[in-house]
Amino acid sequence: MKNFQSFTRSGQVDTPVTKTSALISVQSMGRTIFLTPDVITFLEGEGNYTFIYTNNGKKYLVSKTLKSLSEHLNDNFIRVHKSYLVNSEYVVARMDDDRLLKMACGKEVMVSRRKTKEIAGILDHHSLRISA
Repeated sequence: MKNFQSFTRSGQVDTPVTKTSALISVQSMGRTIFLTPDVITFLEGEGNYTFIYTNNGKKYLVSKTLKSLSEHLNDNFIRVHKSYLVNSEYVVARMDDDRLLKMACGKEVMVSRRKTKEIAGILDHHSLRISA
């Protein structure tokens, strides 16, 4: 009986997938579209499904949870609510004592009460980083 090493391919190196190179596949009108994280403005979770909103105003539905998708996204994405994950690059305004975020696509996203201070601090730091 052969051992495990004889079944592995020699010379093949597994390259880890980085969060910046991850693509999210979406089915749209019978085609598969691959979205890069930099075109996604925010994600809205509803149970085992997630709506993905893009910077060109399109909305896609995927049958994956918000948590599973967040593992493929870069550090610009912030979990602001149980049902929302936003790309901090696309936040244009904070309203109602930082409880509501206005996104570049025109949509508004709620921030949970418990995370209001944390999200305000992150977005303040992010805006300082952009202007510097």
